[in-house]
Amino acid sequence: MNSIHQQQPEDTRDDLHGLDAVAKIQEIVGKSPNCFFSTMAANGTTDTRPMNVRQVDAEGNLWFLSSCDSLKNEEIRRLPVVELYFQGSTHSDFMHLKGEATVSRDQAKIEELWEPVIRTWFTEGKDDPRITVIKVEPVDGYYWDTKHGNAIAGIKMLIGAAIQKTLDDSVEGTLRV
Repeated sequence: MNSIHQQQPEDTRDDLHGLDAVAKIQEIVGKSPNCFFSTMAANGTTDTRPMNVRQVDAEGNLWFLSSCDSLKNEEIRRLPVVELYFQGSTHSDFMHLKGEATVSRDQAKIEELWEPVIRTWFTEGKDDPRITVIKVEPVDGYYWDTKHGNAIAGIKMLIGAAIQKTLDDSVEGTLRV
């Protein structure tokens, strides 16, 4: 009987809680502010659309601007559970968040999040009567990233392929804010 030499896997797990989780959320959103924003449709299926995160605050809440007459806003009012999917690059900065969303017309927050390019969707500017704010409070999530950035991960992949050894630079874990 042949014995198979088993190599110990590298430690690639790092679950994050509290401020560490908030920092990871801010880091990934900073690299990839666009996400797929999913809500639950009335028929029980998932509706997903691209959205731009305008801000991640110190508590880890994600802030978006949206039209009051959007299907997304209607679905959030009916069932406030949402899921967000991020991809920062081909090999890293992936994140999935589950959270609870609320919709408001907080004018001070609209002004804080406003940039002139948003006039593309809200032609009357930051005073457009259709503009609303969506706040997503993450409940939990998961991330996949690299320990040392894409450059080091790429070098380790090339060296690993050349010497036929796994040199994994990935890290993943749960996020609990």
